[in-house]
Order: sequence, then C-alpha cells, then structure tokens
Amino acid sequence: MLQAFVLGAAAQSSLLLSGLLPYAVRIPDRVVGMLAGLGAGALISAIAFDLVPEADAISTPEVALWFIVGATIFIVADRVIEERFGEGGSAGALGIVLGSVVDGIPESIIFGIQIAGGLPISAAFLVAVMISNVPQALAPSSELAASGWKVARMSAMWGSVVIACGIAAVLGFVVAENLSDATGARAAALASGGLLAMLTNSLVPFAYQKGGAPAGFATVIGFTGALAMA
Repeated sequence: MLQAFVLGAAAQSSLLLSGLLPYAVRIPDRVVGMLAGLGAGALISAIAFDLVPEADAISTPEVALWFIVGATIFIVADRVIEERFGEGGSAGALGIVLGSVVDGIPESIIFGIQIAGGLPISAAFLVAVMISNVPQALAPSSELAASGWKVARMSAMWGSVVIACGIAAVLGFVVAENLSDATGARAAALASGGLLAMLTNSLVPFAYQKGGAPAGFATVIGFTGALAMA
C-alpha cells in the first residue's frame, strides 16, 4: 500500500516542481505556448496508445460511457471555475490544472491496481506521465504567477494534487486487493474523456494563444516524442 502511494505521488511530482519554476526563471510567453503544445501532443499520444488500450478490457459501449462521464466531470467543473474567476486569464489556467487532476487521479488508480496485481509498471508510461506533466503544469502556473499568485498558494495547489494522486493509487490498490477482476479500464476511459475535453477547451487554445502557429509544430513533436517512448 505504501508503495502504491509513493508511486502515485512520485509520478505526479513533476507537476509541483514545474509549477514552481516560474518563480525561479522568467519564461517568455512564446516559450510557454510551445511547451503547452508539447504537452498537448504528449497527452494525445498517451490517450491513443496508453489509456485507450488499457480501456479495451471493457466493452466499447462502456468505454464510450466512461469517456462521456470524464468529459462531463471536466466541463461541469470548468464551468464552475469560469463562474468563480471569469472567462480567460486565471480561469483558463485553472482549467488546465483541472485537466491535470482529471488525468492524474485515474492514472494513479491504474498504478495502484497494477501494483496490487503484481503487474509490471511500464517505465515508458511512467516517464511519459512525468514529462507530459512538465508543460501541463508550467503553462498554467506561468499565467497564475503573472496574475499575482504567491509561491505558497501555488505550492499548496500543486502539492494537494500530488497528495491526492498518491491517495488515489492507494484506493486502486485496495480495490484490486478486494476484487479479483478489478482492472484500470474504467479509470483509463474516464481519464481519456476528461483529457480530450480539456485539450479542446483549455490546453490547445492556450498553446496557440501564447505560442502562435509554431505551437502546432510543438504539438507534433510532443506527440511523436511520446510515441517513441510507448
């Protein structure tokens, strides 16, 4: 169980480290946009070649249902953020943060299930998760830091996400220990739906807004780089 928590938290620790980077180094908007494009490409690759194959353990109609559930969770929560902070600016950045949660918690549940079942953890998938987290955290953190967020507030936000992912891995472990047929298929499908909605509504528009046309090249590079590690 402890191993599950450590793995779940460690896999998402790059969110916290990257989220604090804007306080140490000034990163130009164009670079932030390019990094967001890299992250978008890596996430598209992770959905296509890691999460969707993981979801194949359940029927196609059920996969579709969990896709819709994941998208609904993101869209409803994102709407709440917009109503609280207004559209654009901090709200747009927090939408990307929300996408990290919708992505990271199901991923961590999958890790916990794999550990409980004695299944090997894919090093390529683990590395891809950690690398894709870098631009996924850096892009909104740069925006939030520029809008006046203090380092303590940023640390608390990303630290909470990391701890939540560790707890989610423990949850996956406990479920798998008590249910012999437990798989990460539903969690993978839910994460895929939430990520696709986040990519369309938040990360890709943010990448183009900050990085311009070259962000498209960065997206392709992020996709092919993640594919090479799959």
